[in-house]
Amino acid sequence: MLSPTEQKQLLERLIALPKECEWVEFKQSYVEENQIGEYISALSNSACLHNQKYGYLVYGIEDGTHDIVGTDFHPKNTKIGNQELENWLATQLYPKIDFKIYEFDYEGKSISIFQIDATRNQPVRFRHDKFIRVGSYKKKLEDHPEKERKIWKRHPEASFESKIAADNLEGNEVLQLIDYPAFFEMMSIPLPADMSGILDKLIEENLVAFDSGRYSVTNLGAILFAKQLNKFPSLKRKSIRVIIYDGKNKVNTIKEQNGIKGYANGFEGLISWINDQLPENEVIGQALRSKVKMYPEIAIRELVANAIIHQDFEMKGTNPMIEIFDDRIEITNNGKPLVDPLRFIGATPRSRNEELASFMRRLNICEERGSGIIKVVDAVEIFQLPPPDFLVDDFHTIAKLYAYRPLNEMDKKDKIRACYQHTCLKHFSGERMSNKSLRKRFEISDKNYPMASRIISDTIEAGLIKDFDPSSNSKRDASYIPFWA
Repeated sequence: MLSPTEQKQLLERLIALPKECEWVEFKQSYVEENQIGEYISALSNSACLHNQKYGYLVYGIEDGTHDIVGTDFHPKNTKIGNQELENWLATQLYPKIDFKIYEFDYEGKSISIFQIDATRNQPVRFRHDKFIRVGSYKKKLEDHPEKERKIWKRHPEASFESKIAADNLEGNEVLQLIDYPAFFEMMSIPLPADMSGILDKLIEENLVAFDSGRYSVTNLGAILFAKQLNKFPSLKRKSIRVIIYDGKNKVNTIKEQNGIKGYANGFEGLISWINDQLPENEVIGQALRSKVKMYPEIAIRELVANAIIHQDFEMKGTNPMIEIFDDRIEITNNGKPLVDPLRFIGATPRSRNEELASFMRRLNICEERGSGIIKVVDAVEIFQLPPPDFLVDDFHTIAKLYAYRPLNEMDKKDKIRACYQHTCLKHFSGERMSNKSLRKRFEISDKNYPMASRIISDTIEAGLIKDFDPSSNSKRDASYIPFWA
């Protein structure tokens, strides 16, 4: 239950909204009991769709202006026959949902607020019909089947992103924790002129929640846009850790860096810092010498973004980690993948953290579904590097990028993996792998085509690729596709 002060704060917050929305309805005076029941159904269902904890039916407010005009409707004293209105309404709703009624005076004017719990994974009906809000209008849910489907799919267990990282906050405290200028800049949205406008947008994007006159920062808001992640106790171990080693093992550590900011507002700085630590190769052109990084930046960006998106946040005490050795980079996230690593290339990914993944795609931090690893493999081939490797143990997923090695220093597994990845890349480019294309991948001279043929045979034997046309007897024109194609 809200205290008298919290009830007034709630009213102030609701009337500060720019207009009625799907989860708030303003009324001046009593409407008959059936309409109240329909509004409760509509507001509960709409609050669910819009990730709000509550919907609100507010009496004593003029709809268009949001002026406080007061009301002569006192629901706690209203009866339907011999039954109190509150009890009568509760018996007409299915499934049963909780709602509370607050009656109080504000600046000498009487106010009544129905605070209605959002439903979860089942639409609420009043008597025989289910209702929904479309804009500021109450409609029958049966006329909007797409909205009903979404309600049925809402799982009663809150997602990681919607859980609360910090609560019971004033508006100015939220803005001290969240890097809101970075949010508006990255979203290419003009920064509102006042705090209310800023908070409204953060609430709309589910980065912040508002309930009973107080604000909360969601896990999504904190993990993406925290000024300092260590200000959120439940997330401080989720900062990204970068370790640089001397040599090819973990015996001697040169440098270690732990991320401070959220994943979104800190991403470009993280990638820039990693690139600054990487060795360079000298390339001699026709007239100039130039230096290029050992690893393609696009590959690092995509693999780091993947580690962020696909980590298992329920595993405690671990964080995404980037380890830089003399001959490789290892990017580790906690949790086993939901997709077979052999299908990382091109397959539609499944993410534990879909809201996080979707938001990072909107921010252009990561690629559209399924295209990220394709870009990694393509960049690795352009740089003539050994193929990346994707490993899984009991608790982690590890992506490895390797420094340049000539073909004669790659082992059989490296060559088979490179051949398979090259075949996948060709397949998603609308082409087929051939001896010629593989020679180009490995920089094998034409006269050494048997070397490419041997790698192709080994990859077929490993069950990773197959002949596109098994009936053809022409080895010269043979082409190949992935085993799953």
